[in-house]
Amino acid sequence: MVDSFKMNLLFAAVLLLCCRYNTIGTQDHSDHECQSQGVRNCGECLAAGPHCAWCAEENFLEVGQHMWERCDTASALLRRGCPLDRLEDPRGATVLLKNLKITFHPKEQRHQQRHRQVTQLQPQSVLLHLRPGEPQSFEVKFKRVEDYPIDLYYLMDMSFTMEDDLPSVMKLGADLVEEMKNTTSDFRMGFGAFVDKTVMPYISTAEDKLRNPCKRTEPWPCAPPFTYHHVLSLTANGSLFTELVGEQRISGNLDLPEGGLDALMQAAVCEEQIGWRNVTRLLVFSTDGGFHFAGDGKLGGIVLPNDGKCHLHENVYTQANFQDYPSVTHIAEILRQKNIQIIFAVTKEVSHLYEGLRSIFPKCAVGTLSNNSHNILQIIVDAYNALTSEVVMEHSKLPAGYHISYTSHCKDHRPMHGEQGRRCSNISIGDEVSFNVSITAPLCVTASQRPSRVIIKPQGYSEEVEVLLSPICECSCQKDAVPHSPSCSHGNGTLECGACRCKEGRVGTFCECNQAELSEVVDPYLCHRDNVSGVCSGHGECVCGKCVCHKSSKKPNHAYYGQFCECSDFSCDHYQGLQCGGNGRQVCAGRGDCHCGTCVCHDDRFQGPTCELCPSCPSVCSLHRECILCRAFSLGLNHLECEMRCAHLNLTLLGQANDLATVSPSSGHRCMEVDSEGCRVHFLLRTGQKEESIHVHVALERECPSGPDVILITAVLSASVVVLGVALLLLWKLLTNIHDRREFARFQRELEQRHWTRVDNPIYKSAITTVVNPKYKEQ
Repeated sequence: MVDSFKMNLLFAAVLLLCCRYNTIGTQDHSDHECQSQGVRNCGECLAAGPHCAWCAEENFLEVGQHMWERCDTASALLRRGCPLDRLEDPRGATVLLKNLKITFHPKEQRHQQRHRQVTQLQPQSVLLHLRPGEPQSFEVKFKRVEDYPIDLYYLMDMSFTMEDDLPSVMKLGADLVEEMKNTTSDFRMGFGAFVDKTVMPYISTAEDKLRNPCKRTEPWPCAPPFTYHHVLSLTANGSLFTELVGEQRISGNLDLPEGGLDALMQAAVCEEQIGWRNVTRLLVFSTDGGFHFAGDGKLGGIVLPNDGKCHLHENVYTQANFQDYPSVTHIAEILRQKNIQIIFAVTKEVSHLYEGLRSIFPKCAVGTLSNNSHNILQIIVDAYNALTSEVVMEHSKLPAGYHISYTSHCKDHRPMHGEQGRRCSNISIGDEVSFNVSITAPLCVTASQRPSRVIIKPQGYSEEVEVLLSPICECSCQKDAVPHSPSCSHGNGTLECGACRCKEGRVGTFCECNQAELSEVVDPYLCHRDNVSGVCSGHGECVCGKCVCHKSSKKPNHAYYGQFCECSDFSCDHYQGLQCGGNGRQVCAGRGDCHCGTCVCHDDRFQGPTCELCPSCPSVCSLHRECILCRAFSLGLNHLECEMRCAHLNLTLLGQANDLATVSPSSGHRCMEVDSEGCRVHFLLRTGQKEESIHVHVALERECPSGPDVILITAVLSASVVVLGVALLLLWKLLTNIHDRREFARFQRELEQRHWTRVDNPIYKSAITTVVNPKYKEQ
């Protein structure tokens, strides 16, 4: 009974392992990352990849095998005979260390509850055991609970231009307390004021201006200039807020920008003086001017950078004239650390300046003040609703190489990824949203690493999730190491996880060689095939004067072999995507043997690098052509001869040639032959080892050449004659035109070259004849 129980338990474990790896063999595609030639122990094997496992069985390897052959996928190691209980393949895990449930305090119970601890974020602490390269995920829930406490600090610009706003702020105390009763029963508010640094050129240092920078006495003089005064710590007494704000007097300065960032820094870092609690923290910043920032202090001769520390003495900022203004990014980082959400209540003229800060500050809203700030209450209420209706998750700096991703599930229940996976909007009181957080560890740098710490939290909230990151860099079998084990050549090494870790001076898989006895010159020489090749032909390592060959880095099932690792059964040429032109595991197309990368064909008729060529052999398509023509189309052979010679064919008749594409092409030949009528016949031929297994899919529709189109031919010939005649006429006309132009040009040249002389024409005869009368005598 016990043996049967053990067998069932072992069988169940194997089934679980098979399911875990999606059936044995499906992870073999990742073998190459496990069979890295640098793997020397179990820890390095785990670091090689998330699918890698180590066989810690002592007798798993034989003499001559390499240490890295213990590292493979779990399914491959099991197939090779590794016992299941000696398989080292730890998986990552998520452990919830602190998981307080989200609390919800209805309004009708808020006065009865004494315990004010409110939880909006779950869980609070998580431990992740991370296998390198394998992500671990956990869910973070957030719920905007009812009656959550709120602290609000009002920081006001007290320069002269804000004088008409002070009465509205005085009324703010009682009105805001009354308004916030609809949201929370635990509301506190405080007040602070600022102007600018009290040195030139920010203020006038004339003695009278230092006493009264406004030059007036009615209805009262202005207050001396100051940088920042903390007036009222956070309190639930709205009347006290109104009273102390009413006692404040306007001051003045020279330039338009104010020293608001100095005051903002002190209000954020002086937590004890302000009275900040770990609740919702709001800071209202009210002004009608811009702000000085880091570097502007040089104008007043102040070059020391702002240190971001609290410097309040008797509620006055004491380092204003010694430290520069803080930078915008410095303020943003402090607000993020202190979980303060800021509301800028500014006038329309400068609102664009503060709108630009929204992309820098973690949680920020901007409202436009009216001329006398009478709308300040509405600005605060609207900004608070906008800020608290959106949840944006953020995290502290991750250790080098770690990766984190978020997937949000908001009110619409649609998962969002990437940057949108960090946020949820339009959250009302009572709404619950969740974020799936996934963290992936990098490869282990050292053998052991202490857990790192990462903080995940929603922006502007004090609650956070502490995440402890514990990378899995060691195997459980390492604690059972046996020093001076007899299995390691009579105590010359430590047996750790089934492998020998040799002591100094010993080498070999089982520490069987003495390094001192091996000559540094002779040992590598024994592993050289010739004077040109490298050690073990570059495919192995020289151990104890012998080559220990590697497996292929891409396909570990393919191994190098030979005395110098010079041979392999996978370096033969591939034909049609198959090694040596074969099918499956066939080598050299099944017609030869692969010897050291060269196919030696069995039959002299076959040739080629993969024995795939046979010039004198008929093709498989031509071999069955006559039978297919007579069986499917009654062409060629007579009926009786066709029945006798072609009965072994199993025919499936299809309609068109395109239908052959729907037939599974495995182990088949796509053929096209021409019949006696000149038509093309398409068929798919499947051949097996026996003649009876031949199956043919034939397309009945033949592709026959069509007859000549007389009309088309006549039309083409006629058109050709016409076109040719027109072309000849055009050519004749062109040549005639060219000849006439040349003759005319010659005539023009001769005309221009004529020369006429004024001499008697030798052939000229006058038309007048003179006759002399012989009888005439001159008197």
